[in-house]
Amino acid sequence: MDTSESSTAPEAGPDDDPAPEVGPRRGWRRWGMDTRPLRRPAYRRLWSSTIVTAVGSQLTAVAVPKQIYDITGSSAWVGYASLAGLLPMVVFALWGGAIADTMDRRRLLLITNTGIAVTSVLFWIQAATGLDSVGVLVVLLAVQQAFFGLNAPARNASIARLVPADELAAANALGSTVMQTGLVAGPLLAGALIPLIGLPELYLIDAFALCVALWAVVRLPALPPLAGAVARRAGLREIVEGFRYIARHKVLLLSFLADVIAMVFGMPRALFPQLAAETYASYGEGLAYGLLFAAIPVGAVLGGLFSGTFARARRHGWMVIWAVVAWGAAIAAFGLSDGLWWAVVFLAVAGVADMVSMVFRGAILLSAATDEMRGRMQGVFTVVVAGGPRLADVLHGTAGATFGPRAAVAGGGLLVIALMLGLAATVPALRRYRI
Repeated sequence: MDTSESSTAPEAGPDDDPAPEVGPRRGWRRWGMDTRPLRRPAYRRLWSSTIVTAVGSQLTAVAVPKQIYDITGSSAWVGYASLAGLLPMVVFALWGGAIADTMDRRRLLLITNTGIAVTSVLFWIQAATGLDSVGVLVVLLAVQQAFFGLNAPARNASIARLVPADELAAANALGSTVMQTGLVAGPLLAGALIPLIGLPELYLIDAFALCVALWAVVRLPALPPLAGAVARRAGLREIVEGFRYIARHKVLLLSFLADVIAMVFGMPRALFPQLAAETYASYGEGLAYGLLFAAIPVGAVLGGLFSGTFARARRHGWMVIWAVVAWGAAIAAFGLSDGLWWAVVFLAVAGVADMVSMVFRGAILLSAATDEMRGRMQGVFTVVVAGGPRLADVLHGTAGATFGPRAAVAGGGLLVIALMLGLAATVPALRRYRI
């Protein structure tokens, strides 16, 4: 069977958990989040570990740039630190994907979660002792991002071993909703706690949260390579083999291209400061800035909470196509809007579309790839998700300076629609994909 046009169900393994049969969902429950995967103890443990880290990790994500700015008084240094964390994450995500295909993924999660927790403790120590060294902060950030790069592919690739194929979309919706909730709640909590307890304690809270997550991972079943898998190293050749696998399986390549199109041409966050200061200044620059940044993740959370409306769809390819088109349309409408509240509404709609896209792109990666390749697919996925918005910052910043921010945003949204529809029309593999 050609996995470029139909799915490959997750291979059975000793870690499969039976779940009670449930009847069709009726009334309002049809619209709410599909929680079937939580009936499986192993997935529930993995998901619960994500809950505590989703908010905790955002505390550190807020604390590090705040501390760097306090030391230097320079936003440029904040930007340099962000770039310093990007390269290790990219390199180790690709390598981590290869490692996840060669060893017990539970063991890899234990090692990397421990590394991230130790890094958070070191963040706390340097802040509590008043070291005030940007160099130390940048090094710790690079190490933390390297551990994250190793961790993410193993975590995401494990999902297909814990739930059946028809629950992959629901499992991705559950995980993505938690992460998006962390993007909203974490910064808000950090903003409230910094004046009360200070930066060192934020790092310490994150370290405690990671210890809780580590305990949940300890209770996962072993996730070694499936019986019959060919023993291999985790070197450059294996990483290259992963890219060749993507090139051979068009539906996987198209799922990555769909995200690249949506994020690179349609993520306008680099223009939020200028829009808040100019277009929506009459509402208050601070209020406008905060609402613009919060609107997309809030929409994504709402999409996750009502994922019962779409998570059971079987035509995963078409769901990705229309989600990306809807994202582009919402971004274009945002660029054309004069009022702040309409802008927030359109960005929230974009967030819902992004959640739908995330759910089904993730499901395609897990179902269309064999287990021995899932780690490497998730490594590439991590790089695309992290790198796309950063490329968008450069592209939109340049376009905004040349054409004006609203024209750049609206043009980017329309370009997303044109490119996605063109890709779907010329390459049928994504249209045909279903489980």
